Amino acid sequence: MEQEQLKKVAVSDIFINTNFIIPIYQRNYSWKEKEIEQLIEDIDSSIQSPNSSYFLGNLIVNQKESRLYEVVDGQQRLTTLFILQRYLSTIFARDALCFEAREKSNRTLSALDDTGKLDIIDEFFSSEILDGLKIISNYFGKKQLDRNNFKSKLKNVFLIQVQVPQNIDLNHYFEIMNTRGEQLELHEIAKAKILEMLDSTEQRKVGAIIWDNCSNMDSYVQMNFKKEYREKIFTGDWSSLDKKVTSFESIVNLLKIQDNSKEEKSILEILGQEKIVQDKKPSGETEPNEDERFESILSFPNFLLQINSSKNDNLYEMEGNLDDKKFMLNLEWTWKSSINAKSFLFLLLKSRVLFDKYIVKREFARDYKDTGKWSLQRLEKYTDTTKGKSNDKPNYVATFSDRINKQLRTLQSCLRITYTSPKTMHWITLAIQNLLKDENANLTTILENYCSEKIKNSGFENESGFAIERIVFTYLDYLLYRDGNTKYDIKKLSEDWQFQFRNSIEHFYPQNPSELEKWEKPHLDCFGNLALITTSDNSKFSNVTPLAKVDTYKSIIDQSLKLMIMAKMVKDNHSWTKEMVELHKDEMFEILAGN
Repeated sequence: MEQEQLKKVAVSDIFINTNFIIPIYQRNYSWKEKEIEQLIEDIDSSIQSPNSSYFLGNLIVNQKESRLYEVVDGQQRLTTLFILQRYLSTIFARDALCFEAREKSNRTLSALDDTGKLDIIDEFFSSEILDGLKIISNYFGKKQLDRNNFKSKLKNVFLIQVQVPQNIDLNHYFEIMNTRGEQLELHEIAKAKILEMLDSTEQRKVGAIIWDNCSNMDSYVQMNFKKEYREKIFTGDWSSLDKKVTSFESIVNLLKIQDNSKEEKSILEILGQEKIVQDKKPSGETEPNEDERFESILSFPNFLLQINSSKNDNLYEMEGNLDDKKFMLNLEWTWKSSINAKSFLFLLLKSRVLFDKYIVKREFARDYKDTGKWSLQRLEKYTDTTKGKSNDKPNYVATFSDRINKQLRTLQSCLRITYTSPKTMHWITLAIQNLLKDENANLTTILENYCSEKIKNSGFENESGFAIERIVFTYLDYLLYRDGNTKYDIKKLSEDWQFQFRNSIEHFYPQNPSELEKWEKPHLDCFGNLALITTSDNSKFSNVTPLAKVDTYKSIIDQSLKLMIMAKMVKDNHSWTKEMVELHKDEMFEILAGN
């Protein structure tokens, strides 16, 4: 049996006369909306002509038989491509991809016929794979992608199939492939290039401290610094940068780090040494479980792109500013000179403090430890004297007064669940940009104006069905939350309601009812008959009658204030009619038009 070490394979042909098996030591399929939509978007945007080509990356395999390969690395992408091609009605063997020891997954993959649909759904099917199919279907619907056109693009999309050496210990190889720090990521290369531009070893050490402590996005940046540094850089209550911190050079002077090294080492060598130390021991003095309490809405590389974009007043929404595929190109200016490097490092720290203080996070604590909730809090120091000695600890308090905090927290979470791809989160750039100019900037007004402009440009009054942009649904829910609605018993600024990660358009009167007459498109796809819910709940809701939905699925109804109004209308009238759909649409459009 001949083994090809490297092979270029078109995605359109990957499953033709070839079988892949995913071994037991690999985890189950776990890609969600973010990863799946990003894959589809990358393919769609990269293939603009018959002469275009796009490489998705590597697929590491171990050849078992002539046309049978064991997947060592790349199974999440490969499984998504399998589901995607089934959705596009590509014809290939049902067992072209299977899991070694996951019967539910195999049953579900096998049940996907050449039309991309499932005849039966039961408890013996994989919910993860079903969700993947639903996400793909919804994305094609909301973006109005032509399936045949997209299918033809896959002929110009390629994977590099890499064969591992013979007689290798695959379990050990897989562990190495997934070990943190196997190779430098782009943001680590950017760090090296920036530090190389600084004027002395002392400056490079301070630059590395700033970079490393800002890179841990899941705890407040103050707590990432050693206590001795924290006391010098931040105010007495730790809430802000000290007034003495006005530039990178001022931080170097405040920290006064001694240079005891006898020889200069390359920055890449320093990076390698630091990475090993960090893996063994955190660089900061975080409180117990603090890294587990908060979850940032941005990764560090995406945050770097955000603050880089914020420096351009009128170009914050310029195409490509937040595109991680252009990461090095976007940041290239930072390592062109020592002045640029110092300027960016100071901007990084200042922006990170503002980001933690004024941009929402997910918080996991107390009765919401498992599910999490939206959080808008600032960090302040408090002194614990309960054990007979003073001990300074972090305390988290609402950033603003109660009403303003609730409103801004909900407004930001509205934007977060609407623009799920990091490359579309321009609202964060806009917020940071204004805070850098004036920390007292009215973020609520700024972001409401941003949303209003998006609503206006969407042309929602003339759209229907999947063509209605998600911001129309989410911003409407925000307005109902902000102002309340006495007619339909919607409480103003209710503490009990928060946005969930909703991305699936639900037809309240079902598209294919089993017990009722089928409605024509104008009423079926009317805004008054639509709501936004989570993808997993859409499958439960699917063909159920409006009355049954209201009686049975309160937890789903409560996801959307718009949907709660629709449910109350059903309860009051004991029905859901075309006239009610039109009434609801008019009432909701009036709310949107007034904002």
